[in-house]
This record gives sequence, structure tokens and C-alpha cells, in this order.
Amino acid sequence: MVQTFIITLREGVEAALVIAIAVAWLRKTGRLELLPVVYKALITAVFACFAAAWGFTKIGISSDSYEGYTLLASAAFVFSMVVWMNRHGKRMKTEIETRLQEGGSKSGLFLFVFLMIFREGVETVLLLYAVRLNTSGLMDWFGALAGIALAILFGVSFVRGTIKVNLRQFFQMTTAILIVVVVQLTITGLHELSESGVLPASTAEMRIIGPVVKNEVFFLITILALAAAMLLLEWRKRRAPKTDGLQGAALRKVRWTARRERMWMQASCAASCVFILLITAEFIYARENSALSQPVPIAFSNGAIRIPVSEVSDGNLHRYAVDDDGVHVRFIVIQKANKSLAVALDACAICGTQGYLQKGAEVICRNCASDIVIDTIGTPGGCNPIPLPSHLDGATLVIDEAALEGGKRVFAKG
Repeated sequence: MVQTFIITLREGVEAALVIAIAVAWLRKTGRLELLPVVYKALITAVFACFAAAWGFTKIGISSDSYEGYTLLASAAFVFSMVVWMNRHGKRMKTEIETRLQEGGSKSGLFLFVFLMIFREGVETVLLLYAVRLNTSGLMDWFGALAGIALAILFGVSFVRGTIKVNLRQFFQMTTAILIVVVVQLTITGLHELSESGVLPASTAEMRIIGPVVKNEVFFLITILALAAAMLLLEWRKRRAPKTDGLQGAALRKVRWTARRERMWMQASCAASCVFILLITAEFIYARENSALSQPVPIAFSNGAIRIPVSEVSDGNLHRYAVDDDGVHVRFIVIQKANKSLAVALDACAICGTQGYLQKGAEVICRNCASDIVIDTIGTPGGCNPIPLPSHLDGATLVIDEAALEGGKRVFAKG
């Protein structure tokens, strides 16, 4: 439950904050007639991501085959949003009145919101697809819903807290936030396209891109820190409202308005700090559990490796190691959803011999943090583990010594 809560909170807060910036900008510049465009894009994206996720699970397409393109498209539209906001912010009364009435501006705003929600939504739905309706599964669903609800509340509090923020400061800080988002989306998009084989990739490239993607939590922490800093700076500059000559209901209204603005700012800042602590704690916990488990040593017997099927039929990743002419070769065995066994080297053609970890219904590459769906293990390409030929002999899994020749060359290179 906690892990699902953190994941949906992390995905949701990022999308909510970017969309909240657009909503706050429209409110601050008086373009309230464009708010329905945002809401229509939001509703459309929610339905679209559920429909797309359902379709992908039915036809067996993994997220890698489309996510890279979606990430890069999102990066392009976030960047265009940055340019659009800053260009109109400098001459608000003249250009905004004319340019925002153009159809291109409305369509650009629609696509901006749609792609941000679609990207985060499909990732979340695919994650929750693995949840089964048992006791722990229901708890995971509650955790996911709680994470999404808190992300929405954060977006609302951010919008309400920035309504009175100085426009110039709002543009400067939100531009920095959105540029960080663009960098994150671009790097992650290139990583996904490389992992799916659309772009060429090598071990050297993944050693650079991989750690960035693997530690992408720092992008979100930076985004939240910038948002909190903007509100804190405004909070410090905010003076007590002028109440000279006011009394009765008018005086109470002014004081209540000022108190309400402070409340929304405090809520956004406090939420940012809490989210940063939660996400950092989850990251530290994940790093502590990222070491490879010790492989079980195994030896050849009559020219083959033999493993009882009962030993590897629990759905967990099992790691083995065999010495083949002085080369320490690791391989993994895991049971798929259809009860068949997936056997592969503990290495891939892109990231080398870094190895894999199991995380729920997925296996994670330790070098580039790619999520490998368990049912795709045994399929070559991308960051999938290199398939290792094997066969069943009754209740025994058999791997011939000749099948490990390729693995010996991979691990000999290191």
C-alpha cells in the first residue's frame, strides 16, 4: 500500500503541478474563458489513458513501445507552454488579448494538458493493472487513490496560493519549474526509445542516461522545492492588509481574505515539504534494497544444469551462477503469469552485466532502471535479459552447457 501510494503521489503531483501552473496563469491574466479548455483536456485524457491502457494490455504492447514518443511530445508541448507564457506575460494587455483568441493557442493549451495527464495516467493505470482484488490488492488500490487525491489537493492549493503572487515572480519561478520538467521528459523519452530499440544504444550511453533516469526522483524534488520557494518568498514579502477606515463587515472581509491567502500558501508549502520527505525516504529505501541477491552456485552435471521446477515456481526471481571455463556466468529463472518458466542471462545487450532486481510484477535493470514486464522475459531486444535456451525434462528445468556459450562471452567482457 505504501509503495503504491508513493508512486501515484509522485506521478500525480508532477502532472498536477504543471497543470496548476497553467490554470494559475490563466486566472492571473484574466483569461477565465480558457479554463474550460483545460478541464476538457483533463477529462479527455483521463478517459483516453484508461482506454489506451486497456487496449495495450489486450494486445500485449508494453509501455516502452509508445512511452518514449509520448514523453518527447510532452516535452515539446511543455517547452512551447514556457515560450507562450513568457512571451505573453511581457505585454499582457496587448498580445494576450489578441493571440489567445486564436485557435492555435487553444489547441496548444489542450494538447499541453492532454499529454501531461495522458503520460502520467497511462503509467499509473498500467501499474495498477498488476494489482489483484485480494486483501493486499485492495490495500494497494486504497493507497493509489489516496496518492491521487493528495496530488489533486496539492494542485488546488498551489493554484489558490499563487493567485496573489507577483506576476513577474510567478513567471520567473514557474519558467524554472517547467524547464526542469522539459529536461526530465526529454531524457526519459530518449531512454525509453533507446530501451525499445527505436534509437541506437550502447552500454556507454546507458551509463550516462541510466543514472539520470534511475535517480529521476531528484527532478521531482527540485520541482517541488522551486514551487515551495516561490510561495515562501511571496509569503515573506506579504504585508498586513490596509484596514484604515474599515469597520464591521468590511474589516472582517479584508482580514478573512488575507488569512485565507496565507492559509493556502501555508498548505502548499507544507505539502511540498511533506512530499519531498516522503519521496526522499522512498528513494533511500529503494536504494538500500538495490543490491543484487547472492546467486545460488550450481554446477554442470553430464553436460547440463538441472534445476527442480518446484524450486523456481513461486513467482519470485531466482538467480544462479555457474563457473564455465573460469568465467562466472549468472542467469535468472522466474515463473510467468501462464506458469511457464522464463530463463535468461542476468545481463542485457545494452547495459551489460549489471543484473536485474524484482519489484512487484516487474523486473528492474540495475543500470538504467528500465521496467521489464516479467511476461516479456525470454524475448530479445532492448533492455530485456538475454534469453537463455532451456527445456523441461519432466519436473526438471534443463539448460545445456552449449546454451551458455553466448553467456560466457557476455560475462567474460564484464
